[in-house]
Amino acid sequence: MILNEKQLPLRAWRTLAVSVSALLVWDVLVTALYLDDTTHFEAIDIQFTLFGTVIALFVGFTVNAAYGRWWEARTLWGQVVNSSRSLARQALVLIDERGPDATPGLADQVVRNQIAYVHVLRTFLRGQPLAAEAGRFLRPEALTRVEAANNRQTAILVETDRLLSEAYRNGMVGELSRLELEAALVALTDAQGGLERIKNTPLPVQYRFLPRFFSRLFCLILPFAVVEDLGWLTPLGSGLVGLMFLMAVQIGDQLGNPFADTVYDVPMTAIARTVEIDLTQMLGDEPPRPVEPVEQVLY
Repeated sequence: MILNEKQLPLRAWRTLAVSVSALLVWDVLVTALYLDDTTHFEAIDIQFTLFGTVIALFVGFTVNAAYGRWWEARTLWGQVVNSSRSLARQALVLIDERGPDATPGLADQVVRNQIAYVHVLRTFLRGQPLAAEAGRFLRPEALTRVEAANNRQTAILVETDRLLSEAYRNGMVGELSRLELEAALVALTDAQGGLERIKNTPLPVQYRFLPRFFSRLFCLILPFAVVEDLGWLTPLGSGLVGLMFLMAVQIGDQLGNPFADTVYDVPMTAIARTVEIDLTQMLGDEPPRPVEPVEQVLY
């Protein structure tokens, strides 16, 4: 996620440099051929304003749909953060380890499981290997079961639920408190399901291909339509309009996958580290440092 608004135009220009350069060369070529007496051709009489408006609306729909996916992903991660804090707080306060049948360290392990959970969820959404934090915070037997599971983040929630069931059987937590803890796990499952839905359901191909195709086609036709009025200023006018269309299409492409581990995705590394810091402090341990932006980008 880009933090500095000055970085966005610079990065957008870098990624579009080849396309914009080719567009300018094309505009100059069309202008030179039109103004050359030996190769003079008639300008194309098209309603480019109407066509441009229709294409802009089409591109706008795509950008809105892509941003909706990005914002929903960020909202669901906010739910994961809040539910993680609630689960840890309730586990440390409601689970009583003073009884004769109590299991020492059980509440702390619930919190550690949740730290592992957010990191494993992060790496799953990005298509990366199992997070190293799983080995640090999970018990060895739980780690073995998690590694063997198809859905590792759900497997961690199952391990946490086993701990809570053990606490209930041993009289460490009451029935109502057990229900409160279970509600936090349900909220985490709901948020995880939403994130997995976004990951497994990309934007329809029409939303990705058609705006890109028609925008580029419009950029190719535009200099023919304006060269009669603009003359040698055609590359400037046509190039600026083309740049705006190409940038809009690019925004839709970049926001459409909020888990792509690029400068535009949801900053899941920073979010997971925030959860780890908060929960580690609840345990009374030394927390890690927050994730720092890299060149004004937070990952």
